[in-house]
Amino acid sequence: MQNTTQQLNDTLISKSLTTADYVPTLDAMLTRTLARIDLKKQQGLRTPDELWIVDHNDVYTLGQAGKEEHILQRTNTPIIKTDRGGQVTWHGHGQLVIYWLFDLNSLGWSVRNLVSHAEQAIEDVINDCLQNPASSDTTAISAHARRDAPGVYLYADTSVADDKIMLGKMASLGFKIKHGFSYHGIALNLNCDLSAFNAINPCGYAGMQMLRLSDFVAMQKESDEQTGEALSYEQVTQKLIDNIAKRHAGLIELRALVPK
Repeated sequence: MQNTTQQLNDTLISKSLTTADYVPTLDAMLTRTLARIDLKKQQGLRTPDELWIVDHNDVYTLGQAGKEEHILQRTNTPIIKTDRGGQVTWHGHGQLVIYWLFDLNSLGWSVRNLVSHAEQAIEDVINDCLQNPASSDTTAISAHARRDAPGVYLYADTSVADDKIMLGKMASLGFKIKHGFSYHGIALNLNCDLSAFNAINPCGYAGMQMLRLSDFVAMQKESDEQTGEALSYEQVTQKLIDNIAKRHAGLIELRALVPK
Protein backbone atom coordinates (compact mmCIF):
# COMPACT_ATOMS: atom_id res chain seq x y z
CA MET A 1 0.00 0.00 0.00
CA GLN A 2 1.47 3.33 -1.06
CA ASN A 3 0.38 6.66 0.33
CA THR A 4 1.11 10.28 -0.45
CA THR A 5 -0.02 13.40 1.42
CA GLN A 6 -0.83 16.83 -0.02
CA GLN A 7 -1.73 20.12 1.69
CA LEU A 8 -4.93 21.47 0.09
CA ASN A 9 -5.31 24.55 2.31
CA ASP A 10 -4.52 25.67 5.87
CA THR A 11 -7.07 23.32 7.44
CA LEU A 12 -7.33 20.46 4.92
CA ILE A 13 -4.91 17.82 3.69
CA SER A 14 -5.40 14.87 1.34
CA LYS A 15 -3.86 11.43 1.62
CA SER A 16 -3.86 8.94 -1.27
CA LEU A 17 -3.82 5.19 -0.61
CA THR A 18 -3.47 2.69 -3.45
CA THR A 19 -4.25 -1.06 -3.42
CA ALA A 20 -5.45 -0.65 0.15
CA ASP A 21 -6.86 -3.51 2.19
CA TYR A 22 -10.03 -2.48 4.02
CA VAL A 23 -9.34 -3.46 7.64
CA PRO A 24 -5.92 -1.74 8.01
CA THR A 25 -7.36 1.37 6.34
CA LEU A 26 -10.34 1.43 8.71
CA ASP A 27 -8.07 0.89 11.72
CA ALA A 28 -5.82 3.76 10.63
CA MET A 29 -8.81 6.04 10.02
CA LEU A 30 -10.30 5.30 13.46
CA THR A 31 -6.92 5.72 15.20
CA ARG A 32 -6.43 9.10 13.51
CA THR A 33 -9.96 10.24 14.42
CA LEU A 34 -9.57 9.21 18.09
CA ALA A 35 -6.22 11.05 18.26
CA ARG A 36 -7.82 14.22 16.87
CA ILE A 37 -10.70 13.97 19.35
CA ASP A 38 -8.21 13.61 22.19
CA LEU A 39 -6.10 16.58 21.04
CA LYS A 40 -9.21 18.77 20.89
CA LYS A 41 -10.54 17.66 24.27
CA GLN A 42 -7.23 17.77 26.15
CA GLN A 43 -5.48 20.72 24.50
CA GLY A 44 -8.20 22.54 22.55
CA LEU A 45 -6.25 21.98 19.32
CA ARG A 46 -7.93 22.09 15.94
CA THR A 47 -6.04 19.67 13.75
CA PRO A 48 -6.26 19.84 9.93
CA ASP A 49 -9.17 17.89 8.43
CA GLU A 50 -8.25 15.08 6.07
CA LEU A 51 -9.54 13.60 2.81
CA TRP A 52 -8.38 10.05 2.27
CA ILE A 53 -8.49 9.11 -1.42
CA VAL A 54 -8.51 5.32 -1.48
CA ASP A 55 -8.16 2.66 -4.17
CA HIS A 56 -9.43 -0.41 -2.29
CA ASN A 57 -8.72 -4.03 -2.98
CA ASP A 58 -12.00 -5.90 -3.56
CA VAL A 59 -14.20 -6.06 -0.45
CA TYR A 60 -17.85 -6.09 0.62
CA THR A 61 -18.59 -3.98 3.69
CA LEU A 62 -21.65 -4.26 5.89
CA GLY A 63 -22.74 -1.16 7.82
CA GLN A 64 -23.44 -1.02 11.54
CA ALA A 65 -27.13 -1.86 11.15
CA GLY A 66 -26.51 -3.93 8.02
CA LYS A 67 -28.60 -7.04 7.45
CA GLU A 68 -26.97 -10.26 6.25
CA GLU A 69 -30.03 -10.97 4.11
CA HIS A 70 -28.82 -8.33 1.63
CA ILE A 71 -25.81 -10.54 0.83
CA LEU A 72 -27.30 -12.73 -1.91
CA GLN A 73 -24.28 -14.82 -2.81
CA ARG A 74 -21.01 -15.68 -1.05
CA THR A 75 -17.93 -15.20 -3.24
CA ASN A 76 -14.17 -15.21 -2.64
CA THR A 77 -14.36 -11.49 -1.87
CA PRO A 78 -14.10 -10.78 1.89
CA ILE A 79 -17.17 -9.47 3.74
CA ILE A 80 -16.24 -7.04 6.54
CA LYS A 81 -18.57 -5.69 9.22
CA THR A 82 -17.82 -2.04 9.82
CA ASP A 83 -19.07 0.89 11.92
CA ARG A 84 -20.41 3.23 9.23
CA GLY A 85 -24.06 3.90 8.50
CA GLY A 86 -25.85 2.10 5.70
CA GLN A 87 -26.22 -1.47 4.53
CA VAL A 88 -23.94 -3.58 2.30
CA THR A 89 -21.81 -2.27 -0.54
CA TRP A 90 -18.75 -3.19 -2.58
CA HIS A 91 -15.41 -1.39 -2.92
CA GLY A 92 -12.70 -2.21 -5.44
CA HIS A 93 -10.45 -1.02 -8.24
CA GLY A 94 -12.00 1.44 -10.67
CA GLN A 95 -14.15 2.90 -7.90
CA LEU A 96 -13.18 6.22 -6.29
CA VAL A 97 -13.51 6.11 -2.49
CA ILE A 98 -12.99 9.31 -0.47
CA TYR A 99 -13.12 9.28 3.33
CA TRP A 100 -13.99 12.57 5.03
CA LEU A 101 -12.15 12.99 8.36
CA PHE A 102 -13.76 16.29 9.31
CA ASP A 103 -14.20 18.21 12.56
CA LEU A 104 -17.84 19.15 11.99
CA ASN A 105 -18.13 21.46 14.99
CA SER A 106 -15.15 23.57 13.88
CA LEU A 107 -16.67 23.78 10.39
CA GLY A 108 -20.09 24.69 11.78
CA TRP A 109 -21.61 21.76 9.85
CA SER A 110 -24.44 19.55 11.01
CA VAL A 111 -24.52 15.90 9.99
CA ARG A 112 -27.18 16.83 7.42
CA ASN A 113 -24.80 19.50 6.05
CA LEU A 114 -22.06 16.88 5.71
CA VAL A 115 -24.31 14.49 3.79
CA SER A 116 -25.64 17.27 1.55
CA HIS A 117 -22.15 18.61 0.78
CA ALA A 118 -21.04 15.08 -0.11
CA GLU A 119 -24.00 14.46 -2.40
CA GLN A 120 -23.81 17.88 -4.05
CA ALA A 121 -20.06 17.60 -4.66
CA ILE A 122 -20.66 14.30 -6.47
CA GLU A 123 -23.59 15.81 -8.42
CA ASP A 124 -21.38 18.73 -9.51
CA VAL A 125 -18.59 16.49 -10.76
CA ILE A 126 -20.78 13.94 -12.55
CA ASN A 127 -22.82 16.67 -14.25
CA ASP A 128 -19.62 18.46 -15.27
CA CYS A 129 -18.24 15.20 -16.73
CA LEU A 130 -21.49 14.59 -18.63
CA GLN A 131 -20.78 17.82 -20.53
CA ASN A 132 -17.41 16.47 -21.71
CA PRO A 133 -17.09 17.05 -25.50
CA ALA A 134 -15.79 13.52 -26.09
CA SER A 135 -18.88 11.96 -24.55
CA SER A 136 -21.86 10.65 -26.46
CA ASP A 137 -25.11 12.62 -26.28
CA THR A 138 -25.76 12.89 -22.55
CA THR A 139 -27.58 16.23 -22.63
CA ALA A 140 -30.78 14.60 -21.36
CA ILE A 141 -29.04 12.81 -18.47
CA SER A 142 -28.23 14.40 -15.12
CA ALA A 143 -27.12 13.40 -11.63
CA HIS A 144 -29.24 14.07 -8.55
CA ALA A 145 -29.46 13.06 -4.91
CA ARG A 146 -32.66 11.71 -3.36
CA ARG A 147 -34.07 12.64 0.02
CA ASP A 148 -35.41 9.12 0.65
CA ALA A 149 -32.22 7.19 -0.18
CA PRO A 150 -28.69 8.60 0.35
CA GLY A 151 -26.41 8.61 -2.67
CA VAL A 152 -26.35 10.07 -6.17
CA TYR A 153 -28.44 8.72 -9.04
CA LEU A 154 -28.64 9.33 -12.79
CA TYR A 155 -31.91 10.46 -14.33
CA ALA A 156 -33.02 10.80 -17.94
CA ASP A 157 -35.41 13.53 -19.03
CA THR A 158 -38.69 12.50 -20.63
CA SER A 159 -40.97 14.37 -22.99
CA VAL A 160 -43.19 15.25 -20.02
CA ALA A 161 -42.28 18.50 -18.27
CA ASP A 162 -40.26 17.98 -15.06
CA ASP A 163 -40.63 14.19 -15.39
CA LYS A 164 -37.47 12.11 -15.14
CA ILE A 165 -36.75 8.38 -15.26
CA MET A 166 -34.21 7.05 -12.76
CA LEU A 167 -31.55 5.03 -14.57
CA GLY A 168 -29.71 3.81 -11.47
CA LYS A 169 -27.20 4.67 -8.77
CA MET A 170 -23.65 5.85 -9.43
CA ALA A 171 -22.42 6.88 -5.98
CA SER A 172 -23.00 5.69 -2.42
CA LEU A 173 -22.22 7.26 0.92
CA GLY A 174 -22.06 6.26 4.55
CA PHE A 175 -20.53 8.15 7.46
CA LYS A 176 -19.76 7.61 11.12
CA ILE A 177 -19.76 10.53 13.56
CA LYS A 178 -17.82 10.32 16.83
CA HIS A 179 -17.73 13.30 19.23
CA GLY A 180 -18.44 15.67 16.32
CA PHE A 181 -15.78 14.14 14.05
CA SER A 182 -16.71 12.33 10.83
CA TYR A 183 -15.03 9.43 9.13
CA HIS A 184 -15.91 6.97 6.35
CA GLY A 185 -17.36 8.73 3.28
CA ILE A 186 -18.30 8.30 -0.37
CA ALA A 187 -17.80 5.80 -3.21
CA LEU A 188 -18.19 6.80 -6.88
CA ASN A 189 -18.15 4.16 -9.62
CA LEU A 190 -15.83 5.35 -12.39
CA ASN A 191 -14.69 2.41 -14.53
CA CYS A 192 -15.03 -0.55 -12.16
CA ASP A 193 -16.49 -3.98 -12.96
CA LEU A 194 -20.11 -3.64 -11.85
CA SER A 195 -20.67 -7.40 -11.73
CA ALA A 196 -19.47 -7.39 -8.10
CA PHE A 197 -22.77 -5.74 -7.15
CA ASN A 198 -24.73 -8.74 -8.46
CA ALA A 199 -23.96 -10.66 -5.26
CA ILE A 200 -25.69 -8.09 -3.01
CA ASN A 201 -28.69 -5.81 -2.69
CA PRO A 202 -26.65 -2.60 -3.03
CA CYS A 203 -27.19 -0.40 0.02
CA GLY A 204 -30.10 -2.69 0.96
CA TYR A 205 -32.19 -2.03 -2.17
CA ALA A 206 -33.21 -5.18 -4.03
CA GLY A 207 -32.84 -4.77 -7.79
CA MET A 208 -31.02 -1.41 -7.55
CA GLN A 209 -29.24 -0.84 -10.86
CA MET A 210 -25.68 0.29 -10.23
CA LEU A 211 -24.04 2.53 -12.83
CA ARG A 212 -20.51 3.68 -13.64
CA LEU A 213 -19.34 6.93 -15.19
CA SER A 214 -17.40 5.25 -18.02
CA ASP A 215 -20.67 3.99 -19.56
CA PHE A 216 -21.85 7.59 -20.02
CA VAL A 217 -18.63 9.57 -20.43
CA ALA A 218 -15.55 8.90 -22.59
CA MET A 219 -12.91 7.68 -20.12
CA GLN A 220 -9.41 6.44 -20.79
CA LYS A 221 -8.49 2.86 -20.06
CA GLU A 222 -5.69 2.43 -17.54
CA SER A 223 -3.22 1.35 -20.22
CA ASP A 224 -4.02 4.32 -22.50
CA GLU A 225 -1.82 7.35 -22.84
CA GLN A 226 -3.46 10.77 -22.46
CA THR A 227 -5.29 11.20 -25.75
CA GLY A 228 -8.00 13.47 -27.05
CA GLU A 229 -10.68 14.65 -24.68
CA ALA A 230 -11.36 11.37 -22.88
CA LEU A 231 -11.26 11.82 -19.11
CA SER A 232 -8.84 9.90 -16.94
CA TYR A 233 -9.55 8.40 -13.52
CA GLU A 234 -7.09 10.93 -12.07
CA GLN A 235 -8.85 13.91 -13.69
CA VAL A 236 -12.23 12.94 -12.24
CA THR A 237 -10.60 12.35 -8.85
CA GLN A 238 -9.03 15.81 -8.93
CA LYS A 239 -12.33 17.44 -9.90
CA LEU A 240 -13.98 15.90 -6.85
CA ILE A 241 -11.12 16.79 -4.49
CA ASP A 242 -11.20 20.40 -5.72
CA ASN A 243 -14.97 20.67 -5.24
CA ILE A 244 -14.82 19.22 -1.71
CA ALA A 245 -11.92 21.52 -0.78
CA LYS A 246 -13.92 24.58 -1.92
CA ARG A 247 -16.90 23.45 0.15
CA HIS A 248 -14.64 22.91 3.15
CA ALA A 249 -13.26 26.45 2.72
CA GLY A 250 -16.77 27.90 2.49
CA LEU A 251 -16.39 28.83 -1.18
CA ILE A 252 -19.31 26.64 -2.37
CA GLU A 253 -22.55 26.93 -0.44
CA LEU A 254 -25.20 24.26 -0.13
CA ARG A 255 -28.05 24.34 -2.60
CA ALA A 256 -31.62 23.91 -1.39
CA LEU A 257 -32.41 20.24 -0.76
CA VAL A 258 -34.47 18.37 -3.29
CA PRO A 259 -38.11 17.77 -2.33
CA LYS A 260 -38.96 14.47 -0.68
